[in-house]
Amino acid sequence: MRGSILLRNKNLHGFTFFLLLAAALPVFAHGVAEGDADYIQRISGVHFMPYVYLGAKHMFTGYDHLLFLAGVIFFLYKLRDVALYVSLFALGHSITLLLGVLGGIRADSYIVDAIIGLSVVYKAFENMGGFERFGISIDTRHAVFLFGLAHGFGLSTKLQDLTISNEGLVPNMIAFNVGVELGQLAALTIMLLVFQFWRQSASFMKGAFNTNLLIMTAGFMLFGYQMTGYLVS
Repeated sequence: MRGSILLRNKNLHGFTFFLLLAAALPVFAHGVAEGDADYIQRISGVHFMPYVYLGAKHMFTGYDHLLFLAGVIFFLYKLRDVALYVSLFALGHSITLLLGVLGGIRADSYIVDAIIGLSVVYKAFENMGGFERFGISIDTRHAVFLFGLAHGFGLSTKLQDLTISNEGLVPNMIAFNVGVELGQLAALTIMLLVFQFWRQSASFMKGAFNTNLLIMTAGFMLFGYQMTGYLVS
């Protein structure tokens, strides 16, 4: 009896990190908060620090971005590997964020967010050894960069839905992107600390498969939600 209780407790530890992230799903809508949107549409001119704050807030509360990042670093033990993959992701979403808003390149927000949901599915499935079982070889570096492009479009579509003043647009968008990177760095730091703590327990490897299964399920839910929105809109 005591052994079964201990086993259940160990398995519960395996879900801790996922639950911390998944808890954000019902709380945060993936978009610009109403108050922030009103502020953005009221101001004109250069407002560097407010846009830095808004960019950091958007990334830090963006559950889809956080789930993808969690999948990316799940089995990365070396900081140089974390830096490489996170840099590729950051480069990808910086390109499309700035091109989307400044270049006026538009994409359907539902489709983009559905692809972002699939990015979560992809990384979790890869972490589960799914591609290896089917004999499929994918360069994760390329995949992370390409999905980073999709995540950047996801950010830009939220801003393109707002009426933003052209006055000071370039420095403001640069500031927003800087904020996104700072928010990503803050979220990444927390995730790495949680992972470091979890990896010291034997429950990490035991719970890794089930945790990624839950992450993949969340990705499918995001995909389904966005595709439903696309079909009924």
